[in-house]
Amino acid sequence: MYKLLRSVLFCFSPEGVHHFSMTAFRFLCGTRFSRNILSGIFSVHLSQLKTELFHLEFKNPVGLGAGFDKNALYLRELECLGFGFVEIGTVTPLPQAGNDKPRLFRLPKDKALINRMGFNNDGVREIAKRLKDWKEKNKDSQLIIGGNIGKNKVTANEDAWKDYETCFKELHPYVDYFVVNVSSPNTPGLRELQEKESLRKILMHLQMINNGKAKAKPILLKIAPDLTLEQIDDVIDLALEIKLDGLVATNTTISRDHLTTNPEQLQRIGAGGLSGLPLRNRSTEVVAHIAKRTGGRIPIIASGGVFSASDTKEKLDAGASLVQVWTGFIYEGPGIVKQICKSLYK
Repeated sequence: MYKLLRSVLFCFSPEGVHHFSMTAFRFLCGTRFSRNILSGIFSVHLSQLKTELFHLEFKNPVGLGAGFDKNALYLRELECLGFGFVEIGTVTPLPQAGNDKPRLFRLPKDKALINRMGFNNDGVREIAKRLKDWKEKNKDSQLIIGGNIGKNKVTANEDAWKDYETCFKELHPYVDYFVVNVSSPNTPGLRELQEKESLRKILMHLQMINNGKAKAKPILLKIAPDLTLEQIDDVIDLALEIKLDGLVATNTTISRDHLTTNPEQLQRIGAGGLSGLPLRNRSTEVVAHIAKRTGGRIPIIASGGVFSASDTKEKLDAGASLVQVWTGFIYEGPGIVKQICKSLYK
């Protein structure tokens, strides 16, 4: 049924469809009765799905990656769809509109997306207020919420640590873990912060703040799939040295290799990060490399090309503890979490 609906939705602009679909789903989740029905349809409750990581209990290992619910607007709705965790953001200190539209593109032949959103979000203060309201109104919720944080476009790289500090402090009371995003290809110069010494400055500063809190929150780093093995090894060495809580592998790629989409269409689309099925193998390679080189000492959240239970199992077998979907959610529909979870333990 979703394939039919998808064929209709794909006739319209991706960003417009995103807002329309989630607004419609919010309406459907308007009453406790309807939420219970939807949760019953889309959720799976199996004890073997529970995953303990970072001293947190995830009801299942399938989460929603950052970028889908940038502003923490749809947590209630996403919980109804059975996600084990939801990562909001990327959040920046100041609100920003992001890049010019159009900035989100579908590649149906490749089951992929290209985006150059540019960290569009409402700013950390507004999002923190929204999360506070959510926590107060949903005290029985077991949804794990991650906070993906970045820097504003106008902030110079040498001052980036200040932006990460601002977001970290504002969101700290309201999220369960943090992901430091220095790997998006859509903010000019951001990926330069993946260099070892730049990372050290940002991460050690956040850890210092974290250690001064009554309850420290796990801090993870999201890395790009376009790093060389030598660059990944630098990240691993730093993560082990400063006792980072985990890594997210991987963000979107700037590569356009091995796509079946017409090259002329790709040229018209232009720059942006590619996500979806074409990223699956590279993401798994990076996960496996990190797991092997660290002997499993650094927990990994796998992101990139997760569409099915077999994709999920591939990531878990490679060494990941959790997986995130995003593009797979767009192509497979609202039943993706249930489909994966039911098939994982057949």
